[in-house]
Amino acid sequence: MLTPEIVIQSLASGLLMGLLYGLIAVGLALIFGLMDIVNFAHGEFLMLAMYATFGLAVAFMLDPLLSAPLVAAALFAFGALIYLGVIRFAMRAKTNIGMVQIFATFGLAIVMRGLAQYLFTPDYRSIPVSWLGGKTVNLAGIYLPAPQLAGALISIMAFIALYLLINRTDFGRALEATREDSGAVALVGIDKNRVFALGWGLGAALVGLAGAIMAIFFYIYPDVGASFALIAYVTVALGGFGSVFGAFIAGILVGLVEAATAMVLPASLKSVGIYGVYLAVVFLRPRGLFGSL
Repeated sequence: MLTPEIVIQSLASGLLMGLLYGLIAVGLALIFGLMDIVNFAHGEFLMLAMYATFGLAVAFMLDPLLSAPLVAAALFAFGALIYLGVIRFAMRAKTNIGMVQIFATFGLAIVMRGLAQYLFTPDYRSIPVSWLGGKTVNLAGIYLPAPQLAGALISIMAFIALYLLINRTDFGRALEATREDSGAVALVGIDKNRVFALGWGLGAALVGLAGAIMAIFFYIYPDVGASFALIAYVTVALGGFGSVFGAFIAGILVGLVEAATAMVLPASLKSVGIYGVYLAVVFLRPRGLFGSL
């Protein structure tokens, strides 16, 4: 039987997960908004971040909260290298450029997942000891898992930092100018490949930050990114393709809808509510809640 306490508890937990969903989706939305490319390896970037966090915890006894900036920096470099080594060449296709880009990122996802299975085996792993693992915080009678609470706070701070970076810095203005017209920016001395590489790095760093936090409370295995990537795609479409703000708000909405669905349906069907809301938005507002397409 549902009581007010259970409803508030569930929605609070959904809000915390929604903020993490938003952080994952923001990286995807940033890349799409910049280059009109959907990164189908986004889930594998998350998986890589979780394995990196696990490795640092096991090899150096480094808590995920401390390793999160290191993992985000490593993912930034990885994302920039992926653009320079893969995406830049895919964009040079003369025909069917959209399909070439799709298969380039989809192929990258398969390679990354296969390498993870080969190097780490399909076994489930978890970080044995962490500062926040298994702890809860009591807020006015509402018990919140400490890792998710920390992840939610980090998500909010990361989004604020991203907002300021985009709107208050020269790099943000260069990013916006390149998004509007990647050909014309060369006339004012902006190297679009450099901006694209930094954009891919920034998008990867955001998902790396999310992966480092999620490694505290979620099992780590080669396919871990698949389910979160699917939610991220839905979240980006729900918020509006290319809208960073929309992706973050939609992530919160997805977390709340998921929690509400789990209260009335079996836990295995909690995604039904997410896709139901998504379909409603597709029919009523195809460009998404905050999209401009």
